[in-house]
Amino acid sequence: MSRISGKNTKPELVVRSLLHNMGYRFRLHRDDLPGKPDITLPKYKKIIFVHGCFWHGHTDCPRAKRPTTNINFWREKLDKNMKRDEMSVSNLKELGWDVLVVWTCEVNDTYKLKNKLFSFLEG
Repeated sequence: MSRISGKNTKPELVVRSLLHNMGYRFRLHRDDLPGKPDITLPKYKKIIFVHGCFWHGHTDCPRAKRPTTNINFWREKLDKNMKRDEMSVSNLKELGWDVLVVWTCEVNDTYKLKNKLFSFLEG
């Protein structure tokens, strides 16, 4: 698990590339905000998290299937991740930020993703 990178993942790079091509400028991995958001758009007061379906427990996604070995360890670890995500989003909303979560499985369809990003940022 120590080799799993949390920054600059392929799905994150796809989202960043789309945003940049759409004309948006953003900041990355801000340490001063709860949850260290992947992408921050201060001008719009918007935040985008790019979450892996497995690690963050995407509901009803086949990629989020939990391992059948060492069940207690994985349940505790993944539940803790989900709880931390909920707290981060809640804290950010209290600070006045709008938050969007983009899941890894959504990155494959760039047309839908672009529409989702546009409606979040302009809607």
